[in-house]
Amino acid sequence: MVLPLPGVAGGRSAPKLSLSVQYAISAKSLPRWRLRRWIARAVAYGASESVQNVQLTLRLVGSVESQRLNFGYRTKSKPTNVLTFDYNEFDTDELVLADIVICTPVLKAEARAQGKTYLDHAAHLVIHGTLHALGHDHIKPAQAQLMEGLERRILASLSIADPYATEKK
Repeated sequence: MVLPLPGVAGGRSAPKLSLSVQYAISAKSLPRWRLRRWIARAVAYGASESVQNVQLTLRLVGSVESQRLNFGYRTKSKPTNVLTFDYNEFDTDELVLADIVICTPVLKAEARAQGKTYLDHAAHLVIHGTLHALGHDHIKPAQAQLMEGLERRILASLSIADPYATEKK
C-alpha cells in the first residue's frame, strides 16, 4: 500500500512498505497494526525521494537476546533499547532492507525512568530504529539535530509529545 506523505510539501507518495513482525517475547500492547502505523509514518517522513521500496523486519526481544546481539555487533555487554541492522549494500538507493530489534524490558524500564508512557516510548524507539534503517544517524551533532527534529515531527503527527523535552537528565 502506498501512503501519501502527511504534511509533506509536494505530496509525493511514500515508498511501498513490506513489514514482518517477530515476537520473541510477549508484547500484547504492541500489535502488528500499531507497529506498522508507526513505521509507515517514519517511512513517509524519513525516506529519501529515491526510495521506492522498504522491506523491514521488526523483532521484539527480551534482555538475553538483546545483550547477545549488542555484544556480538557492538561489543557492549548489556541489553540495549533498539538495534538496527541495515543491509543496503546494493548500488541502488531505491530499496531499503533492514532488521530492527527492540528489547521490550529495556523499553519498559526507560519509559518508567524517563516519566513517559510505555506506548509513547515504544513509538519513539520504533521510529528511531526505522530512521536508522532509512540512513539517518546521530553520531555527529548536526546529524543528531536533524534526526531528532525528524523524530519530533513524526511523533507530533501521531499526537505524541516531544520525547527529548520530557527526558529526565
